[in-house]
Amino acid sequence: MNTFLCPPSLPNYGQTNCESTPDETSLPQRVMAYAPASMGNFAAGFDFLGAALRPLNGEPMGNVVEAARAETLSLLVEGPYAHRLGGCEPMDNLVMAAYRAYCAALSERNRCAFSVALRLEMHLPPGSGLGSSASSIVATLVSLQAVHGHPLSIKELLAVAGRVEGAHGGGLHLDNVAPSFLGGLRLILDPSDEGGPETRSLPWPEDLWIVVAYPGIEVPTAMARQALPQELPLQQSVLFARNAAGLVNALHSGDRGDIARTLWDPVAEPHRAAFVPGFLSAKKAAQIAGALGGSLSGSGPSQFAVCTPDRVSAVELGMRQALEAEGYEVRTWICALDPRGARVLS
Repeated sequence: MNTFLCPPSLPNYGQTNCESTPDETSLPQRVMAYAPASMGNFAAGFDFLGAALRPLNGEPMGNVVEAARAETLSLLVEGPYAHRLGGCEPMDNLVMAAYRAYCAALSERNRCAFSVALRLEMHLPPGSGLGSSASSIVATLVSLQAVHGHPLSIKELLAVAGRVEGAHGGGLHLDNVAPSFLGGLRLILDPSDEGGPETRSLPWPEDLWIVVAYPGIEVPTAMARQALPQELPLQQSVLFARNAAGLVNALHSGDRGDIARTLWDPVAEPHRAAFVPGFLSAKKAAQIAGALGGSLSGSGPSQFAVCTPDRVSAVELGMRQALEAEGYEVRTWICALDPRGARVLS
């Protein structure tokens, strides 16, 4: 457990020259919010497809942030993976980055932001490809929204989340924050739209489940992105576009054959597979066990496979054994999509 007290150099957003929040006495003093894990890229959709995850056994799979109005801004980090943050500077924590970005957005509306005591429960391992950073950002923003009386629109909040996530991973990134915030499988449209980022919910067959395997190592997002080429040859670009369009069409039509044909990654996976020894073996084991397809979850090291319920046990066992053969301590989840996204818990 780490307690971070912000240094005096942090601007006091609660004392800026701005209008008071209407009827502040009716606003909650303390709010806790949850944001689910997510998978960016979703195999075929590099940087524009993302899915929110919900374990079928009911256990939480996402980070929790509590925001309580306070005299002094502070951050407490706890939970199963709090130790993985090490001795990082408090200002570098994404919860604080989200707070600063939210305050800036309120300032543009000439609104005051409260000083808050923030508490982050880390239930997702960082650098796992499961959207831990996006979950922390989104849960922070949702809790701050509730404390402040929901002054920002959904588009505005999504834009703030995308900017914070982009600063962490390079560029504006929405394929994790959008599903974690809004739920389901999300298609990201042009994020540069002046009206704010647009997403669309894609259909997902309820009888297709997702097996997720985490090998317990960390692959930093920045490192995984640096492994990618800056440009794609024309032929590969056409393949990428055709495959992504094919998956979107297959989801709308419900064609299992086309889903299996298009649920793979022709862009990032070939350059990132080497970061996870055993990934290709686990992918092959899942296919032999009956998986329709799958890939790395985001930039890895977690990976996923999609299958029907009758093949789940075999697919999970095959992936686990292949990764354990490489010496990993493997954790697996059997998931559906989380249709709700982020929500206030209290």
